[in-house]
Amino acid sequence: MAITTTEAARALTEAGRRSPALRCRGLRKQFGDKAVVADVSFTVPAGDILALVGPSGCGKTTLLRLIAGFERLDGGAVEIDGQTMADDTRHVPPEGRRVGMVFQDYAVFPHLSVGRNVGFALGKGEPARARVAELLAFVGLQGRENAMPHELSGGEQQRVSLARALSTRPAALLLDEPFSNLDAALRGEVRDEVRRLLKAGGVTAVFVTHDQDEALFLGDRIGVMRAGKLEQIDTPERVFHRPQTRFVAEFLGQTAFIRGRTTREGIITPLGGIDRRLALPEDMVVEVAVRPDDVTFDADAEGLSRVVSRHFTGMAAIYRLALPDGQIVQSWQPHEVRLADGTAVTARFAGDPAALPCFYHGQAV
Repeated sequence: MAITTTEAARALTEAGRRSPALRCRGLRKQFGDKAVVADVSFTVPAGDILALVGPSGCGKTTLLRLIAGFERLDGGAVEIDGQTMADDTRHVPPEGRRVGMVFQDYAVFPHLSVGRNVGFALGKGEPARARVAELLAFVGLQGRENAMPHELSGGEQQRVSLARALSTRPAALLLDEPFSNLDAALRGEVRDEVRRLLKAGGVTAVFVTHDQDEALFLGDRIGVMRAGKLEQIDTPERVFHRPQTRFVAEFLGQTAFIRGRTTREGIITPLGGIDRRLALPEDMVVEVAVRPDDVTFDADAEGLSRVVSRHFTGMAAIYRLALPDGQIVQSWQPHEVRLADGTAVTARFAGDPAALPCFYHGQAV
């Protein structure tokens, strides 16, 4: 009897419910004199997806390798499925950790069929064949078990890689930039499908990317890394709208920072006043984070700001504006708005600026 996609999803969901949280406490890893991972702690609730995002070289992939057991800790502890897998006294090898790994280059065996790829770690016999059929149904590749990898698209190969990683019912799934080799159109499609499959299966996952859009879309929570440390970890909405450091605000979104000065009433900026009193003395310089949707403007012959450039994106245009003091901000406008470079404008906040993040010496205030 054929296994339906719904039945496969239900079976995997039940397995996901049994999967406990992943817990990392004070993880440290050093290569030579460089601290690649420095005192990183977090937990991933069962069935949640944590997206780790940050610039190249910030320690994201090394962190995954520490969790998987491919690298030894210099300090801290990794707990998977309620058991300590690594700490100061032990190091359980990767095959004993009940983790699945999806790599950016798929790592599909080119000489093995789809079915043999998926069942590589399962051995032979009817239970293994049933599990392969279940997984192929789950990832939408039922009936393709005899196909060879070269006959598949990049997105289909990625689904084979995902199915193989799930074959042994891992307690946690680790994904290291799995969409980086896909073209832009296919990348969005496969990303949507992978998130749907992970949530349908109740899979606990840690997803590494340098793409902020992927992190915001995929993660139930986002961790932003910088120089081996977690700058902030929270829901996508809170990390985006309530960044705790200037670095986080700058990394997520096309963010500009305008200087403002504190007063008794609030903050004075080139875009107007902000009715928000900070716990700072008067006449202190702060930075206000503004993204393109936070700024609007009108063409005005008497305006003190100027259009620097216009970038057409299809549905909208992004204008770069020079404010009276020379600071540059961006503003999203409908695509039909067409103003030449050098046009005088009056720029102002769009919406209530009191909700915008403010920073003093790089820290949120």
